[in-house]
Amino acid sequence: MSGHSKWATTKHRKAAQDAKRSALFSKLARNITVAAKEGGDPNPDNNASLAAAIEKAKGYSMPKDKIKTAIDKAFGSGKDAANYETVVYEGYGPAGVAVLCEALTDNRNRTAADVRAAFSHSGGNLGTSGSVAFQFERKGQIVVAKEVETGDKKNPVGPNGAAADEEEFMLAVAEAGGEDYEDADEEWVVTTAPSDLMAVVKALEAQGVAVKGAELVMVPTTPTEVSVADAKKVMRLIDKLEELEDLQSVYHTMDITDEIAEALDE
Repeated sequence: MSGHSKWATTKHRKAAQDAKRSALFSKLARNITVAAKEGGDPNPDNNASLAAAIEKAKGYSMPKDKIKTAIDKAFGSGKDAANYETVVYEGYGPAGVAVLCEALTDNRNRTAADVRAAFSHSGGNLGTSGSVAFQFERKGQIVVAKEVETGDKKNPVGPNGAAADEEEFMLAVAEAGGEDYEDADEEWVVTTAPSDLMAVVKALEAQGVAVKGAELVMVPTTPTEVSVADAKKVMRLIDKLEELEDLQSVYHTMDITDEIAEALDE
């Protein structure tokens, strides 16, 4: 295990989403509703997709009552019924950076028009199905805090089991069936095979390691090198896309180096 992945890309996407929390909760709720409906079971123990959707929501501190409401909506009727379909949009942003968008929509024409407008207004081009998907691979991603709240007033924060020590955590991840991990400052980010996501979450928790959040993501197989100036143009496109209510996730192949990460944080 190298302790290296593509967390920088996800971190910037996550930061942008965190800044729009109310809109984010709406997207997370839609994701939970669809997972519950497609799985045909409101119990996450019997519905792996729903379990993953709930773990993702927990990672963004979505309240339990909102999660329950989203699950209930999947089995409603009439005006409360959920009729979303999954659509993937692909294209290229500035500097040839591949962009892949995952949407849950109740109006495919509206969503397509919004996505096309975002690309064209940001110097990009919406492509055809399959035009960039080959540049990504599906992975499970688990976020683990190195320290957790203890409930002790004298020592409010303490080590999160094996996560407090890299050597111990590496062994814990290997035993749990994780593929890789990366040091992300106050957190570890564990990468898994898509089908192993929830099994690895449960295995880590069984070892006394609290999991902050887990989700399925698309990871670029060959990152695209860009200049700082082009990186800012790409992020403007990503921001426009993430503002669209129908889009659940936006992925790109831009290689976020330390220099670019610093420039984007300014």
